[in-house]
Amino acid sequence: MKRVLIIEDDIEIVHLLEIHLKDLQCEVISSQKGDEGLRIALENEFSLIILDIMLPEMDGIEICQKLRAKNVETPIIMLTSKSEEIDKVLGLEIGADDYLTKPFSVREFIARVKAIFRRQKMTAQYSEKEGFEKVSQFGNLTINIETRKIIINGQRVDLSPKEFELLILLSSNPGKSYDRKKLLNLVWGYDFDGYEHTVNSHINRLRSKIEPRYG
Repeated sequence: MKRVLIIEDDIEIVHLLEIHLKDLQCEVISSQKGDEGLRIALENEFSLIILDIMLPEMDGIEICQKLRAKNVETPIIMLTSKSEEIDKVLGLEIGADDYLTKPFSVREFIARVKAIFRRQKMTAQYSEKEGFEKVSQFGNLTINIETRKIIINGQRVDLSPKEFELLILLSSNPGKSYDRKKLLNLVWGYDFDGYEHTVNSHINRLRSKIEPRYG
């Protein structure tokens, strides 16, 4: 059974998400305070964290930063009631895997959750294949898929989960080109018009981390 943590101070949203997550056979734990939610996330293992940006005690941006700093790689979907692009981009830059802007449709929420679970299953199955190459070398770039570590010129490069998946996809298919809608479908597992900028943000961050050292 998948375990999901919801850190959200709007109890009506929490109840709504709980209903649909339980329909997906998920065990759900929730917290309405940021500091408490961070503690729960650090002390337990989850398949997914749903994290609101605006929270009492500690905001979602700081929570996400602290989780990634502690090498917690659990996928994070951020929720925001703000429409400004800066909030969405900031969430992705600090390691969130995806975001939804309130109000969002239940259908879209379920699609995002299913996509993350599907990617987790595919990654696990892929890594269990006989003859699976756990470490790949590209010049001075080393990719360890099992430990999810990237080394360039002997130095570790920290990537978010989605940045790592993008790098694996692109490095496994050298010379192949993908449009943004295709990447959105392959890496995020869904296809919604208007979300190509999510791909743009991840590609730009990945390039900023890899190219100066690799090139």
